[in-house]
Amino acid sequence: MRGSDDAAGPRSRDRVLAVPLIVALVALAAVSAWLGLRDPEDRVTGNVGGTVVLIGAAFACYRVSRLAAAVDPIRGFWRLWAWSAAVFIPSTIGAMIRGASGEPGMPLYEAVPTLASLTLAMLAFRHVPVTPRSRLDWARLLLDGAAVTVAGSVFFGYFMLHAIPAGTSATAGAAAAIVGVGCLLALVVFGKAAVSPEGRVDPAALGILAFGPTVGLVAVVLFLGGTELGMLLLSVLGYPLVGLGICLAAYRQGRVLSAPPRRLRWSFADPLQFLAVAVTAGLVIIVSARDLDLRGRAVIIGAVLIAAIIVARQLLSLRENTLALRGIRRQQAELERLLLTDNLTGLPNRTGFVVALTERLATEQPATALLIDIDDFKMVNDTLGPSAADQLLRQVGRHLADGVGPGECVARLGGDEFAVLLPLDDPASADAAATRFQATVGRPVLAGQQQFLLHASVGVAIAEPGETADEVLRNADIAMYAAKESGKASWVRFEARMRHDMTAHARLAGELHDAILGGQLRLLYQPVYDLVTGRMHGAEALVRWQHPSRGFVSPADFIPVAEKSGLIVPLGAWVLREACSQLARWQAALGADAVEAINVNVAVRQLRETGFVDEVAAVLSDTGLCPANLIIEVTESSVADGPQVTDTLRTLHDMGVRLALDDFGTGQSSLSLLRAFPVDVLKLDKSFVDGIADGADRGRLAVAAAVAQLVEYLQLKAVAEGIESEAQLIRLRDMGYRYGQGYFMARPLPPGECAELMAAAPQAAFPH
Repeated sequence: MRGSDDAAGPRSRDRVLAVPLIVALVALAAVSAWLGLRDPEDRVTGNVGGTVVLIGAAFACYRVSRLAAAVDPIRGFWRLWAWSAAVFIPSTIGAMIRGASGEPGMPLYEAVPTLASLTLAMLAFRHVPVTPRSRLDWARLLLDGAAVTVAGSVFFGYFMLHAIPAGTSATAGAAAAIVGVGCLLALVVFGKAAVSPEGRVDPAALGILAFGPTVGLVAVVLFLGGTELGMLLLSVLGYPLVGLGICLAAYRQGRVLSAPPRRLRWSFADPLQFLAVAVTAGLVIIVSARDLDLRGRAVIIGAVLIAAIIVARQLLSLRENTLALRGIRRQQAELERLLLTDNLTGLPNRTGFVVALTERLATEQPATALLIDIDDFKMVNDTLGPSAADQLLRQVGRHLADGVGPGECVARLGGDEFAVLLPLDDPASADAAATRFQATVGRPVLAGQQQFLLHASVGVAIAEPGETADEVLRNADIAMYAAKESGKASWVRFEARMRHDMTAHARLAGELHDAILGGQLRLLYQPVYDLVTGRMHGAEALVRWQHPSRGFVSPADFIPVAEKSGLIVPLGAWVLREACSQLARWQAALGADAVEAINVNVAVRQLRETGFVDEVAAVLSDTGLCPANLIIEVTESSVADGPQVTDTLRTLHDMGVRLALDDFGTGQSSLSLLRAFPVDVLKLDKSFVDGIADGADRGRLAVAAAVAQLVEYLQLKAVAEGIESEAQLIRLRDMGYRYGQGYFMARPLPPGECAELMAAAPQAAFPH
């Protein structure tokens, strides 16, 4: 899930890690040449190579720990190994002192630093999960170590200590034996860690590090063997070889810092347990051959053979278990891949993205999340069908994946939402990335033989200290919705105030829900007048909210909240039923003086509901109204929402409900809608009425006049909205507008006042 630069980054630093490795190889070559050309009396110069190599090894381990500063387990592991190599350096100095003095064996001043170095090396594995931390697994690990320790103690204590050179002190012999046992234990720990499924340190590097204890074991055997050549090889080649192994392991780790560790298929720790049994059995046979009679030897040999058969049987079982465990791990890896991968695009899914983001936040690395939502993709899906829409999403995902930069990660969160993880916290860089990925989404995509240009809204959220992955994603989501509200096809960077706005939005939505159920809403009715006769011709129902504690809440505040939260559906249902009920009451009370129809605004979310037509029919039936008594007002954007909305409107029109196109002239395709949409009423938007009286804005005059002529030609009804002066009324009537509404004639009124206007004489105030 990481960008290409993650893997490339550490390789650029390999040049530094290569220096200690090159020094170690040169020093080893120099020591080998010295062995061939040395002065027999010189036993000191050759030991300098070990000191030089181990200094380089300590530096290499420390360098890796600095490079892995973002990953605590790797950093801690290699830092302890740096100390281990540093503590090992006094052993090389002790070897030089021993060579100069001619002292036989391994003196304490050489053995003690070696044991301390081994101890630090094994302590480093507390940063590497050697095994799952259950009691049973800990007991198994301790038993493995105990088996190897006992076998090594028996081996070195009984057999090899009988062969040490004469003149070697018991202390030196015991120190050598302890070093040998420590090397065996180190091999067990290294082997278990190398195959641990939870380890973060590279297993290949662990395998290389195991070379050090192996060299130590060989050195102890050579020492206890007592040959002068063996002791010389131990002093001159042993230490450089151990240092070379450490340098090589550090170099390997540095190359794969950003890659997930690949587990080894087998552990050299397991054969050590059976080797320990075999060595102990061999010692038993040797002792029995020396100290027992023929009958006792037969019993001992039989017991050893039975133990060997059981061991062989256990080896077979171990192989079967190993194969089964390998299969389980393969299945586990496949399940993890499926869990973290989106099936449609092959990109990481929401879970995978959250995991990657969480890792960056946990290590306090800079992180920015981009949330990309394709605008109006539902319309594409409804028009082309799910199969073609999926094809488009695959192409968008491929374009985004091709467009990621160094260290970036792209994921599909679901539906038409994608996300990008950026390894930065600079606002300018984040903004530039948002622009770049917006352009990437805008690249042409194909579905069948058709080419599409999509656009997206992008939310940008820069992770702040202490934030969780869920909080960062939520901030990006808030910013993305702000981008959609600003007109779509744009990006918005999250600001703290947006969370406050979202919280206020959620609180207001909850209160609106209670208001719908609790009777806090009421309807006012703005009269629609006949501009020629002055009579009230109709009325538009407008919802108002009187909050018990907030007081009057403006529709400009709660209608957007209702649309975002989905409450517009129950709110619209209440308005529809209440408005129709009020018209029925007016008709019952006023008879012929009552207006013929009531205008009700309907949101696009309501038109998408599959049962909306049935709901309208049920309301008309319950209130006793005819379909012609209802005028449903919709906006141009609602009509262009998709085929489902268009079908709903056609069904309503066929049923006899009249349709009004509200805010006409503000959309981008007003004239084409008149051809595709079964409209009965056009409502000229208030923006064309403002300033029309003085004639200063010739553009508004031209549009208003053209709409009036168009309505007359199409035999539709035109209503001018927002009339606020007598001059506007006169100019509009002269243009041919028969109907109008606005504050000049009447503000939105309660039902009773509207009834009074219906029963009153025509408006004498209208100039003629």
